[in-house]
Amino acid sequence: MPVFDLTGRRALVTGGARGLGAGMAVALAASGAAVMIGDVLEDEGRDTASALTTTGAQAAFVHLDVTDEASWLTAVSATHAVLGGFDILINNAGIEETALVTEIEPEALRRMLDVNIVGTALGLKHAFRVMRPGGLAGQGGVVVNVSSVAATIAFPAIAGYSATKSAVDRLTRVAAMESGKLGYGVRVNCVYPGLVPTDMGMKLAGDVVTAGLFATPEEAVGAIIEQTPLGRLGTVSEMADAVVFLCSDASRFITGVGLPVDGGMGM
Repeated sequence: MPVFDLTGRRALVTGGARGLGAGMAVALAASGAAVMIGDVLEDEGRDTASALTTTGAQAAFVHLDVTDEASWLTAVSATHAVLGGFDILINNAGIEETALVTEIEPEALRRMLDVNIVGTALGLKHAFRVMRPGGLAGQGGVVVNVSSVAATIAFPAIAGYSATKSAVDRLTRVAAMESGKLGYGVRVNCVYPGLVPTDMGMKLAGDVVTAGLFATPEEAVGAIIEQTPLGRLGTVSEMADAVVFLCSDASRFITGVGLPVDGGMGM
């Protein structure tokens, strides 16, 4: 059996309706995993799950607001019930609010804190409770948190976002240590995606133009490419493949790390 084969694994992907999350769901399913799409975007989430089922994968959708604990309880229970278990969590849901430090709006910053940090922490909490011995699933598993290259570089107008994604790194490392020391049997890692031309990535390019940093979105993207040794943007599938690796037995002795998938930008 190939070490990247995820047959028999059951995954919940947060923010899985579109963008990177949808790409990760597709890659997990292609590797044999059953996938639950968790998102607040109900129509898009159901469409993504439906598209996966047409490929022969087992997939479903559950409404999930990652900032709400009751929503997590519902989503985790639904994942276990519908997929027949739960041993992979992809903590992907996140938002980005662009602002120069002098223009930071408290409410925008609090939204990012709530989704990017609280949402990730709640995901870890409920994954551990379900996956650890004595939990609803009780067979251990894997959590992959999605940080960002923004956690490793100093790029203008992303101070708040960068701070929240740096926190995801710290949550990952402490959670991995707790899981190991307490015998939960859950590996915890994170990835740092580089800029990918999704809706969210292109919104950032437009936002830094609005902030007065670049003349056009194309110029902003060019500045990012210039700082990237591989000389291009990343693709959704490249981010997703890294996640599949961290979920697979190929990474069975890896926990508590952050994997850059950024073309070298954050080195």
